[in-house]
Amino acid sequence: MPTAMITGASGGLGAALADALAPTHTLFLAGRPSERLDAVAERLGATTWPLDLADPDAIPAVVEPIVELDVLIHNAGVAYPGRVAETTVDQWRSTMAVNVIGAVALTLELLPALRAAGGHVVFINSGAGINASPGLASYSASKFALRGFADSLRADESSLRVTSVHPGRIATAMQEDLVAYEGREYDPGQYLSVQTVAQVTVDTVTAPPDAHIHEVIVRPR
Repeated sequence: MPTAMITGASGGLGAALADALAPTHTLFLAGRPSERLDAVAERLGATTWPLDLADPDAIPAVVEPIVELDVLIHNAGVAYPGRVAETTVDQWRSTMAVNVIGAVALTLELLPALRAAGGHVVFINSGAGINASPGLASYSASKFALRGFADSLRADESSLRVTSVHPGRIATAMQEDLVAYEGREYDPGQYLSVQTVAQVTVDTVTAPPDAHIHEVIVRPR
């Protein structure tokens, strides 16, 4: 079976992506070591890859055994709710380190394996990567940067398929934190489910080989 690496696979959208891809792909579930990540891997018969995107210097040794990779899904990310004046430089540094620099570092290390497979790189971006969201200053900026990296990768690596997925608000723990920051009551029924976003993402991966889906925008109905 083709191989797929998913970052941030211990829960939420990452685990849903793993569920959706498990029937058709051999899974490499990447993330910080945890019981949750181990549980997802055990349930799906997948392999865990201990990976901290905030530590790019450690990435080469972790992924060195991978010589061919069909799909890389960048799902891991952090968000610190806050308008510009409420943010700190440390929050910006942490957001960029994980959401952008970590994704860049992992992609660069896996480029030979992706080229060998004629692979597909998928970036789970956000609506905030198209229009800045109030109260998500550093997160929005990181997603704009991630979109730029995806566009550059697509332009420079013609043998690869590169897709940016821009979902609206998803019913996740991160969303619950944002709603609390906004002072509203959290109702998961108002947002996209992780299963829906996972299925939309997998549809880009399983598109016919002559199709190259550059960007997907999906919003709650």
